[in-house]
Amino acid sequence: MPEEILRRVLTAPVYDVASETALELAPLLSKRMQNQVWLKREDLQPVFSFKIRGAYNRMVKLSEAERKAGVITASAGNHAQGVALSATKMGIDATIIMPRTTPPIKVNAVKRLGGNVVLEGDSYDEASRFAKALEIEKS
Repeated sequence: MPEEILRRVLTAPVYDVASETALELAPLLSKRMQNQVWLKREDLQPVFSFKIRGAYNRMVKLSEAERKAGVITASAGNHAQGVALSATKMGIDATIIMPRTTPPIKVNAVKRLGGNVVLEGDSYDEASRFAKALEIEKS
């Protein structure tokens, strides 16, 4: 089983949108922990987070009909940016429901990456419920 997981990781098409990021030794933390501590620099991704990997890996598996229908998700930040960038690269319409309390910098980043932002609710849970209702309405 570990070989199959490694094969899937190494052949994932995520590098269509993600960058291969470095591992960097964290010298002060290593000294404090009395061990070598390495950091995976996912902050160097186009959306400054590892979340682009999961968003793209899921979206690349959509059927043609699902791609034409578009995607709907709820997020308050990094996942939303990963979905927006992935959808734009794949030519898929992405509607991202974000809480009204989301910082403008996050909302603007999603819009800049091509996501259709809908601000709904005062919390992630409220935004998520709205996204699920919207999905049902559109299907």
